[in-house]
Amino acid sequence: MPPTSGLLPIREYILVALTATAVTYLLTGVVRRIAIRVGAIANPRARDVHVAPIPRMGGVGIYLGVAAAMGLAHQLPALSHGFDASFDSVGVLLAAGVISLIGALDDRFELDAWTKLAGQVMCAGILVIFGVQWVSFWVPWGGTGGSFGSVLVLDKNQGALLTVVMVVVMVNAMNFVDGLDGLAGGLGFIAAAATCAFSLGLLDSSGGDVGTYPPALIAATLAGACLGFLPYNFQPAKIFMGDSGSMMIGLMLAGATTSASGRVPYPQFSGKDAIALLSPLVVVAAVLFVPMLDLIMAVVRRTRRGESPFAADKMHLHHRLLEIGHSQRRAVLLIYLWAGILAFGAVSVTLFDDAAALWIIGIGLVFAVAVSIVPRLRSRNQPGT
Repeated sequence: MPPTSGLLPIREYILVALTATAVTYLLTGVVRRIAIRVGAIANPRARDVHVAPIPRMGGVGIYLGVAAAMGLAHQLPALSHGFDASFDSVGVLLAAGVISLIGALDDRFELDAWTKLAGQVMCAGILVIFGVQWVSFWVPWGGTGGSFGSVLVLDKNQGALLTVVMVVVMVNAMNFVDGLDGLAGGLGFIAAAATCAFSLGLLDSSGGDVGTYPPALIAATLAGACLGFLPYNFQPAKIFMGDSGSMMIGLMLAGATTSASGRVPYPQFSGKDAIALLSPLVVVAAVLFVPMLDLIMAVVRRTRRGESPFAADKMHLHHRLLEIGHSQRRAVLLIYLWAGILAFGAVSVTLFDDAAALWIIGIGLVFAVAVSIVPRLRSRNQPGT
């Protein structure tokens, strides 16, 4: 029987997340040995930070952790009802498996950018086939009769197109930021944890409707798997997640966000409520703001030089932090800090009054800026500089 209305299966979600953590941690060592055996090795390049060959394909371990946790959820008395009410979790699991396989092939054979883009679109199509797509979308304009905002009702083609665009953008944003040990895994954990928290709030507001179980489950399994991978990936890394991991994280974040907010009947809610229901999208956008900004700057920078947008260089945000004087670990922690402030600043908007939320965000941003520029200030104050 489904849980009583108003009761959330919090313990089940925690158990699922811990399972993903444990399985990922246990299997990543096995995946590392396999990667070495098949030759999936990241040899140092001019734009890379690491100086010794390191195996990649760690995303396979992350996916195995997600799959094991999903399998456990299917057997739990409460969460199993979510699989009966919606195919979202199954669709995301299948699409994540396909994109992880494509990434693993790239980790070994270096696929070209257009082949990977085609694979990303195909995986987004898998989500659409399983019903994970946008049906309606609230926008803060066009209100009538004194209402704030309006609802765009999307047909199947428009919803599918929006879903594909969101998947491709998130996948490539995570892929672009995967340049320092532990960076993509940590950002994935922050985004998934915040998305899970918002999804649990949506589940609570729905009175425990089993149809709203999937987004929290998708986010919980991803957060747990990213956490289990970090001990292997934090500097000095023993294995890289590679495209098999970064692309999968981006796809699962897009899937969780779409599952949480893509089919909400916005006309039944006020403008303020509609904004709250879009919180998963806001949180993911906040966490991915850093890599997405990095992605946009890279595309502009390369096209201005007459190069392909997919050409590699050594001018990403993490490279700039290293040039300022931060160590690898400190640069990663700084980006964690920025992402955390943006994500949980978005959370605070829904938890506290507007003034308190602005104070929290403002103080956090001032602190982050101060910590980020400390090495440069020190170098200017040194004699002879």
